[in-house]
Amino acid sequence: MDSLRRGRRRIARLTAPLRSRFASGRAARARAADRRPRYDAHGLPVVEETPTEAHSAPHPGLDGAPDVVAPASGSERAEAEGGGDAAAGAGAGAGAGATVHHSTAGVLARPIYTGFMFTVGVGLALLLFYIGQSNTQLLIWIGAALFIALGLDPIVRGLERLGPPRPMSVAITMLGFVGVLAGFLAAVIPVATRQMSTFAQSVPELIDDISSSDWFRRLDETLGLQDIVDRELSRFVADPTAVTDALGGIFGVGAAVLTTGVGLLVVLVLALYFLASLPTMKAWAYRLAPASRRPRLQHLGDRILDGVGQYVIGQACVAVLNGLVAFVAIRLAEVPFGALLAVVVGILAFIPLVGGVTGGVLVTLIALTVDWQTALTFAVVYFIYLQIEAYFVSPRIMSRAVRIPAAVAVISVIAGGALLGILGALMAIPLAAAVMLVMREVLILHQDRR
Repeated sequence: MDSLRRGRRRIARLTAPLRSRFASGRAARARAADRRPRYDAHGLPVVEETPTEAHSAPHPGLDGAPDVVAPASGSERAEAEGGGDAAAGAGAGAGAGATVHHSTAGVLARPIYTGFMFTVGVGLALLLFYIGQSNTQLLIWIGAALFIALGLDPIVRGLERLGPPRPMSVAITMLGFVGVLAGFLAAVIPVATRQMSTFAQSVPELIDDISSSDWFRRLDETLGLQDIVDRELSRFVADPTAVTDALGGIFGVGAAVLTTGVGLLVVLVLALYFLASLPTMKAWAYRLAPASRRPRLQHLGDRILDGVGQYVIGQACVAVLNGLVAFVAIRLAEVPFGALLAVVVGILAFIPLVGGVTGGVLVTLIALTVDWQTALTFAVVYFIYLQIEAYFVSPRIMSRAVRIPAAVAVISVIAGGALLGILGALMAIPLAAAVMLVMREVLILHQDRR
């Protein structure tokens, strides 16, 4: 008898893990069975308020009758006893389906509230769209000011590392920026104004020279250009609305100059405020994210903002070099209106990739009005510099800035220029780089983990 008892105890010890697993599986199947949806006498789902009430008393239906719960069949009991995982999965799926059904029923149970909130959301979206459309110019000024602030922020942080606090560093940086801008305008505007006046006075002489040239005479004999020009001039003089439109265009130029001056002042003031409060703005923006994801968001945000700042500074240096080289090439080739054309080339050089080429082609076409040797001299000097810039100057200046594929850069510049002009073309590349960084560091990593 003792040996029989010892054998039983040994068998009990050996089978204890199996009995424990069977017991846990039976409990899981019971919980899954409890999560099955219940239906009343009318076939509607019953929402259980508390587990205690659900197990202690039946829920009455719409007419006071108790709930009808379909008993499990023999095959269902066999499946529940034989396959714990399958039963648990089926119970979880049934619970999820019941949850979706309950949420849909809740939405349909309050149609007036749901429709009202949907209408309010659509109205708010339309209101925001109308406000943005009505204040497009202000939004452009805000974007330009923020772009300038991001471009000057690396300089401010560099001064902070030398010792001065941030308010003093911001004041020094803004005073230097405004001083350089004012000095540039004071040096260029008088020369450009004189050359524009000279150019306007020389337009009739330029037209006479073109009209008396051999190539124009050949075109006139072939196409009758002189008759077309005389006919259009006569029509313009005879049409009073055309003269009125021309005067309106002159007044429009004056209004555009005034608007540009006001916009420049607003942009400088906003850039000062943005530059002074940039750390606070970034801290508040990062706090909008959950605490668990905040360090990752801060890392990505700092990388994007640093890249934008370095890009703005680098593009400004490239534009200044373009303007200086264009001025030297214009002087060597003796192209008229050198200062004015050099300023135009420098402004166009702010547009990435295509700005320098566009400015060089424009000056070359103007140089052709003198002779082909002048145009060839300028083109050789300037376009050789563009090759040197593309392979040696820009990679060194932009080494710490953004890097994106050439095709993406060209498409971004074209799209930005079509939307916002020069400002849009300048902002297009860093924005495209930011989008690519987020896709590479967030979306692609998420897909790789799946």
